[in-house]
Amino acid sequence: MRLPVIKHLSTFIEENDEDFLNETIETLENLTELSSMKDEELDVIGELLSNMYGAIEVNKMIREEGVSQKEAANKFMKRVTGSIDT
Repeated sequence: MRLPVIKHLSTFIEENDEDFLNETIETLENLTELSSMKDEELDVIGELLSNMYGAIEVNKMIREEGVSQKEAANKFMKRVTGSIDT
């Protein structure tokens, strides 16, 4: 996960609609089922998916908690980092 990518996608959601990301996620997840996909390609898709899911979570915090994008992104990354450390 890359915080700058998550912030960029979060801004995209704010300016457009979360449905765009949800549809892109569905498309990318469908591609992972293709048997001819190489491991490197799957890694790239996985990274994109994790950033998109992260942006959706950040946007959810902004909506529900009323925090700024920066604060929501930092809280999200601390939560992710905390789950990796344990």
